[in-house]
Amino acid sequence: MLQSAKVIMLAGAAIFILGGILYLLGRSGVTFGRLPGDFRFQWGSITCFFPLATSILVSLLLTVGLNLLARFLNK
Repeated sequence: MLQSAKVIMLAGAAIFILGGILYLLGRSGVTFGRLPGDFRFQWGSITCFFPLATSILVSLLLTVGLNLLARFLNK
């Protein structure tokens, strides 16, 4: 029971920090989904959006962040 409580608190803290980062990025004018590699196709009232560059950027940031977290937790 104690272990699951720690996991839930850690997940909540991570979500809180991520929300704060996204809030600060939004206030500074950085917008995800409008990078040069993001594709948007529009036919009349139909819009199709493929955020390729944003997906790659988020993937790289998560990979680096999780690898750093794993290294710090293992030592």
